[in-house]
Amino acid sequence: MNARRLAHLLGNWRRHGSRQGAADLAAGLRLLILDGRLPAGTALPPERELATALDVSRTMIAAAWERLKADGLVVSRRGAGSWTAIPSAGGTREPIEDPETIDLARAVPPAIAGIAAAAEAAAPRLGAELCSHGYYEQGMPDLRERLAARYTARGLPTTPDQILVTNGAHIALAMALRLFTGPGDRVLIEQPTYPNAIEAIRGAHAVPVPVAMTDDGWDVDGMEATLRQAAPRLAYLIADFQNPTGHRLDEAGRRLLGAAFRRARTPVIVDETSVDLDFTGEPVPPFGAFGGDLVLAAGSAGKSYWGGLRLGWVRAPSEIITRLAVARRGLDLGSPVFEQLVLCELLDGPREPLLDRRRMLVERRDALAGLLREHCPDWTFAVPGGGLSLWCGLPTPVSTRIAAVAQNFGVRVVPGSFFTPHGGLERYLRVPYTQPVDVLGEAVRRLAAAAASVAESRAPIAESGLIPVT
Repeated sequence: MNARRLAHLLGNWRRHGSRQGAADLAAGLRLLILDGRLPAGTALPPERELATALDVSRTMIAAAWERLKADGLVVSRRGAGSWTAIPSAGGTREPIEDPETIDLARAVPPAIAGIAAAAEAAAPRLGAELCSHGYYEQGMPDLRERLAARYTARGLPTTPDQILVTNGAHIALAMALRLFTGPGDRVLIEQPTYPNAIEAIRGAHAVPVPVAMTDDGWDVDGMEATLRQAAPRLAYLIADFQNPTGHRLDEAGRRLLGAAFRRARTPVIVDETSVDLDFTGEPVPPFGAFGGDLVLAAGSAGKSYWGGLRLGWVRAPSEIITRLAVARRGLDLGSPVFEQLVLCELLDGPREPLLDRRRMLVERRDALAGLLREHCPDWTFAVPGGGLSLWCGLPTPVSTRIAAVAQNFGVRVVPGSFFTPHGGLERYLRVPYTQPVDVLGEAVRRLAAAAASVAESRAPIAESGLIPVT
């Protein structure tokens, strides 16, 4: 982070009439760190350069640094400079399951209509498969043909040998990490991003390198700078209705980022889990806009049809598919045959159930937006054109407090800090609209009560529940 860019992010950091320059500067930097706009681990500019950019004394910069060090938000080492940090949280505990608790931690809808009929239709085909060994390392040919046809219809000519069927899109990321990275390698991600992707990167002993998203979407310049400076071995993006922000990367943005990845020779896995949950009716930006032979698309049946199918896929050049199939042997030996037959039936079936799902989610999205405006009027959010959740901005950095207290009010929700590898994002909360409208109404009332309770008592919370997130 150079001095000029940091000065731009700080904006008008002085409080009107205040003479406490160091305190004001520390407060401005604290907000940037806790908001995630300065991710933990970001190298800060030298004191002299920042003093020049802000037109203040170097003594003031040093005093602000000391305040932030005392809070654990800045770490310094002689000869290595200073960088941002997030104080370590207290212990975590597994939440006790309570049937009366409303679950807003998992952003997953119920099964699509027609799952049972698809399973019944697939059953006769299963009999023919029972004479074989049942192992399809790359996936059943019939399913790969159908998935390849989907990409071809989207303007990206694809053959079945460019498809690998996986046990969910999450396993596709694990395979890519196994193929492209080793211990200590860097992986570029968005901030915020899908929490389980962060855990997969850590599980591969790689290092997540976050680039903060802007209010409008992707910081292309920031990603290009990170590609040059951090030299990541892999990148992970959610281009369609990003989890949790709901942003969609337009065609121009895809071309810019694709060009940046090609220049850096950095493979990128693009998570398309929510691509079918498009409420706009507008043409889907062509996947081919990313370009290049190092772009992998990871799709999933989980959000489109049902999470219980546990099926996903990767679309990539055939040479990469072959290498991924070898890499998967340390993870599994293929996907279940019956579930693949069911997915074939769903892909061949009418589109009406998927259209009904979109209409249902639009109704729930609009209901949730209205409920939040009524019960939490100081929360802000943009209504997304697809996906499964609202990314809510809070007036104060109390996201983790609200999530912890909300469990006492009978609702589970995910704080912003879960969507970043190093903490922060305390002014954000993800609220899904996957529950029925009447349940959402009760959930929002409970959330509002929890938020009011936190506002009344600012005492620190020692620990928060370890929440499974989807």
